[in-house]
Amino acid sequence: MKFALVNPRWRFEGSIYFGCHERHLPLEFGYAKAMLKAAGHEAQIIDAHAADLSLGELCRRVEAYAPDVTVLPTAPTYLFWRCPPPELRIPQQAAAALRDLTGRLVLVGPHGSTTPQRTLQKVPADAAVLGECEEVLVRLAEMPWEQVDGLARRVGDRVVVHGGPQACDMNRLPALRWPRSLLHEHHHHRFDGGNRGLGAEVEVSRGCPYACTFCAKDNFRDRYRRRPLGTVLDELDGLIAQGVGYIYFVDEILLPDERLLDALTERDVQFGVQTRIDIWKPELLDRLGAAGCVSIEAGVESISEAGRRILNKNCRLSAAEITERLIRAKQTVPFVQASLIDSGVDDPQEVEQWRQELLDAGVWANKPVPMFPYPGSPSYVHLWGLPDAYAWERAVDYYRERFSEFSDIQESAPLPIWRLEQPAGA
Repeated sequence: MKFALVNPRWRFEGSIYFGCHERHLPLEFGYAKAMLKAAGHEAQIIDAHAADLSLGELCRRVEAYAPDVTVLPTAPTYLFWRCPPPELRIPQQAAAALRDLTGRLVLVGPHGSTTPQRTLQKVPADAAVLGECEEVLVRLAEMPWEQVDGLARRVGDRVVVHGGPQACDMNRLPALRWPRSLLHEHHHHRFDGGNRGLGAEVEVSRGCPYACTFCAKDNFRDRYRRRPLGTVLDELDGLIAQGVGYIYFVDEILLPDERLLDALTERDVQFGVQTRIDIWKPELLDRLGAAGCVSIEAGVESISEAGRRILNKNCRLSAAEITERLIRAKQTVPFVQASLIDSGVDDPQEVEQWRQELLDAGVWANKPVPMFPYPGSPSYVHLWGLPDAYAWERAVDYYRERFSEFSDIQESAPLPIWRLEQPAGA
């Protein structure tokens, strides 16, 4: 069976999405391609975002390949599954254009994982995968679809859901090898100006052992699991041999791992991470910097114990201890960011004083970002219960009505979903 793994050309104007707009490696498609080929099937990644393909050129490439199944994501790579564009504008347009050029059309991503019926009502696809997609895609090539768990299928005018969100066995995910055309110049979340070599994305683990209220991971990439270290290093060595000088680890949270730090220290590569500063002892922060880390995005979220309780951070350090660790990290890591979310209880003057203390020490601390209640997060459930057909619209409307200022990098107010999902020319 032939699979076209299609990453559309993304655009984000009018969206609440404030993730990175640059190209990144489509890790989920890299794994899926390797696993499909190992099972005896054909698979090709067609990355319109990386190649800057028009919709017409994308269609021509898919038509020439003539796939039995075309797979479309609803978020731009695993890096942004937890904070995707809420609207389905780009998948809608891509699916409508590709519908008649393929046998079956399948969606993967957070929307189908959380609201499968509504997603298939909006996007003209045959099915949507719930949860992580790699192993499910292999089963789609080998089993009747009505027997595949973790799949929502369009059956006439109904959507039938089989089982719940799926989680991959990390031992089965191979070391990836990427064609040169998909590697990129972009160094994600790097601001120290020391760029050398190509950039790439790698994952050491999936999921997170914490359950913060704002994190939309309940229906995908939830349970914490690590890839075998040997597999990660095999993949890493292949990237370095291709001229990659910077790796961004897409893990929801990179936990301290001395064996990984030792291995990174031995390799000529720099890297960036997202993590929690409170789980790193000072001496391990020193080792992190010595291993080549040049960028840390540390989720602090709130400067007060009350705020961190509201956000269910389960943090055992005081604000003063968190400050000390951030400044300690900056001694060996060129760029350190303390990410803040508006918890609703922190005193604005105290927040600004805390930010200034860190800024004076060279640590970037953003102004508190309004918390978007992503469907699939505990904060959404707390406000409205389990997500229903209008979950994404409800969350965006709430966000637009509640806040007049958004984030440091969001210059204009986002539009409602119904505006963004209007047909072209409407």
